[in-house]
Amino acid sequence: MNGKRPADSRNRGGQSRNRSRASRASSQGTGDQHQDSHAEDGKPGLAARKAAARLLATVTESGASLDGLLDPVGGNPAFTGLGPQDRLLVRAILLSALRHLRVIDAFIDELLASPLPDGAKALRQLLRVGATQILFLDVPDHAAVDLAVSLADGDPRNRRFAGLVNALLRRIGREKESRLPDLLAGTPPFPDWFVSRIQEAYPEHRDPILRMLAAPPAIDLTVKSDPDLWAERLGGIVLPTGTVRIARPQGPVTAFEGFEEGAWWVQDAAASIPAQLFSRLEGLDIVDLCAAPGGKTAQLAHAGARVTACDQSANRLERLRANLARLGLDVATQLTRAQDLIAPEGFDGVLVDAPCSSTGTVRRHPDIPYTKGPDDIVRLARVQRTLLDHAAGLVRPGGELVFSNCSLDPLEGETMVAGFLADHPAWQIRPVDPGRWPGLEGAITDLGEIRTHPAMLAHEDPAQAGLDGFYAVILTRR
Repeated sequence: MNGKRPADSRNRGGQSRNRSRASRASSQGTGDQHQDSHAEDGKPGLAARKAAARLLATVTESGASLDGLLDPVGGNPAFTGLGPQDRLLVRAILLSALRHLRVIDAFIDELLASPLPDGAKALRQLLRVGATQILFLDVPDHAAVDLAVSLADGDPRNRRFAGLVNALLRRIGREKESRLPDLLAGTPPFPDWFVSRIQEAYPEHRDPILRMLAAPPAIDLTVKSDPDLWAERLGGIVLPTGTVRIARPQGPVTAFEGFEEGAWWVQDAAASIPAQLFSRLEGLDIVDLCAAPGGKTAQLAHAGARVTACDQSANRLERLRANLARLGLDVATQLTRAQDLIAPEGFDGVLVDAPCSSTGTVRRHPDIPYTKGPDDIVRLARVQRTLLDHAAGLVRPGGELVFSNCSLDPLEGETMVAGFLADHPAWQIRPVDPGRWPGLEGAITDLGEIRTHPAMLAHEDPAQAGLDGFYAVILTRR
């Protein structure tokens, strides 16, 4: 009990009976088997809310990747079976819910007379979806409430709680202006394990990093030439990386000027840094060991390198080929695991943008704190070390090895590379020249590595600020 008044006095009677019955019903799970003739499936918007609640459960309870669930071809049928507008709504609900899930739960729990039963998972997801629309989306409160009640009434696990859903969500709507600011200020938006890792690695920047990770990102474009011109054409700004940033895009990127002719590609500014670290690319043989979806490969090829792009996924490699075809760039591709690549002649440069926990990309993928954990970071750091050991054997004498990933965790970056150097004394860090990166001097470590985090690139317009978290380093033989 938290001492709060019930959401509505009309719901006091019978709540204890309802909770016990709901516990039994919810123990049946959150799967697709609960189809009910009472559900108003023809009600506009109801199918989208139902899908959002189901997919939110799949992420937070089963650890499924949101990208996989929302894939337009191979995604969850609850999503792929919707029309285009409903898909957009589901995506918006899920992204907003996952960016603010702890705040949403805190708001719900403050208004409950007593905690929801442990087994009432489906009810919790329904309330989260309704609260997300009221608190963070441009959806009329009455529509969010009405559809949540209809959703509850159509589910045998939640039907008896339809009155509670109605009262609680209406109260959230009434009290959001008075309560939400304090909740946002006082509640970390992500799970405890994730907040603890950020605190440990970035004690002075924890709160700004968490705030930025909970904010929707801008769209960053890597352009083939003349970023100032493209910034003017597309209504963006030019970042220190040469990236064009568009804070408030109008419509899908495929409709932007320059898309069809391959003048640019979508790539976070931080992700564009590793390929720029090579001292020279024109005419050199470069291998991109973990290449898909191909943003860094495109940079290397556009700079004049003879590129071999490797990936272990046939589907991802096909996507890379399609992306490069749009851009008019030609590279050789190999379907192989990076650690299995054999190249007796070696390469002038090797790029290892290694698989990682992706904690630096939570702005774009807010499911990550719910689908990954500390054990994944340890496991992936071992994978990265294996890749780095193999990559070192592919570099020709006098060549360069660039290692990078999009993790915020030093265990997958600075610590892992320090271990590599301790075991390979013939290798050393070639420090990054700060003069090449005006405006990003704070991203260069004392050893000359690159370490970006989301609170970097401050801007008077918050929508223009921030970077993905990235680690990158140049390694050479002594």
